Amino acid sequence: MISVDALAVDLGDERVLDGVSLTVDEGDFVGLIGPNGAGKTTLLRTMNGGLTPRQGTVEVDGRDVHQLSSRGASRLVATVPQTTQLSFDFSVREAVEMGRTPHRSRFDTWSATDQEAVDAALARTAVTDLADRPVTDISGGERQRVLIARALAQTTPVMLLDEPTASLDINHQVRTLELVRDLVEEGKTALAAIHDLNLAAHYCDRLVLLSDCRVLAAGRPAAVLTEPNLQAAFDTNAVVSRHPVTGSVYVTALPDVGVTPGEDVAGRIHVVGGGGSAARVLYLLSAAGYTVSAGALNEGDTDAETARHLGLDLVTVPPYAGVDESTRAAVESKVASADAVVVTDIEVGEGNLPNLDVAAAADHVVLVEERPFEERNFAGAAGTNAYERLRRDATVVDTRDVVSAVQAALGEADPVDGTETSVDGGASSPRRTPSFPHSPSSNES
Repeated sequence: MISVDALAVDLGDERVLDGVSLTVDEGDFVGLIGPNGAGKTTLLRTMNGGLTPRQGTVEVDGRDVHQLSSRGASRLVATVPQTTQLSFDFSVREAVEMGRTPHRSRFDTWSATDQEAVDAALARTAVTDLADRPVTDISGGERQRVLIARALAQTTPVMLLDEPTASLDINHQVRTLELVRDLVEEGKTALAAIHDLNLAAHYCDRLVLLSDCRVLAAGRPAAVLTEPNLQAAFDTNAVVSRHPVTGSVYVTALPDVGVTPGEDVAGRIHVVGGGGSAARVLYLLSAAGYTVSAGALNEGDTDAETARHLGLDLVTVPPYAGVDESTRAAVESKVASADAVVVTDIEVGEGNLPNLDVAAAADHVVLVEERPFEERNFAGAAGTNAYERLRRDATVVDTRDVVSAVQAALGEADPVDGTETSVDGGASSPRRTPSFPHSPSSNES
């Protein structure tokens, strides 16, 4: 449906797109991703005929859009702009009726076909009830649906959307992309610039990654959203895993560790985590140059997926299973060979009590506390006793101090001034706000 070949676009003296080629099949939803300034908006404006390229072609349904009149191009491509601002007090219906402009001359009367297209667009985007209200009086999410309705009223085979979720809250982001996804299922072809990589991965059939004026990668989300591609395009450290609920590719951007990997670092660290609480810790320790192992973790756990992506030594048990004797022995072996053990802010149930018991026997324990233990203890008195034993000789920190605490434990840095707290959450000194959210599950090991 869309074919872009060797496209080069200049804005003033600056080359914004250089040799861009891509295709979009009929009935596909393709996400256009990339860092700010990569040329996403410029590409969309060129594809709808709004900008003339220095070289290259854009064909939609076999027709070169730059050989068509503005009206002709608008019969092939409808654009939903980035901004939801509509300055004049048009009613919602009047705003949607503007979508019929490419199909009417100045002298045409309003036809039954026009009316049917507008009514269908209002109904499809669920804004019929807003038809008589001024567009300036409705919410941003409602205005976004009005702009999509206006594009639908154009009755084009292709819809281009420029950051359709950028100014919306999460509820309206999901509703907007669900609507586009449904329109594609009904036969529309859509290309959308999307800044949220996880939303793009979840909703789009394919992704096109722009970087340095060119297409860096294109294909299925799993093939495009890789750690090397994200590093090259966004200059960021990231872990790519599968979302535990949706199964979609999921990107977690991580901060720099403040040290050069492998620089004067030697040591083995075992991490006890679960439910996503260890993902950042695994990354930080690995990036700092330590040899890291993890477990025991349930197969499918977010931390297990992170460990695999980082290429770490991993001990696992089946989903929802507890730590049995053979698995405990495997964990004991990892802890015995480690120079220090890090236990993250995990939820504790009967299934992962052996992890705590084994960790408590280590010579150096770093314990991450970001929530009161009573909020994450599902093992009753046995859990409290195991945690008290573990905590007795541990260095207690929050996630941001893990690397420095490990360095101190191994004699590589000054000791960390950990905050002393009781198991019930009482603190003798102020705690810092946790810096990394996680997704706990009461049955995670």
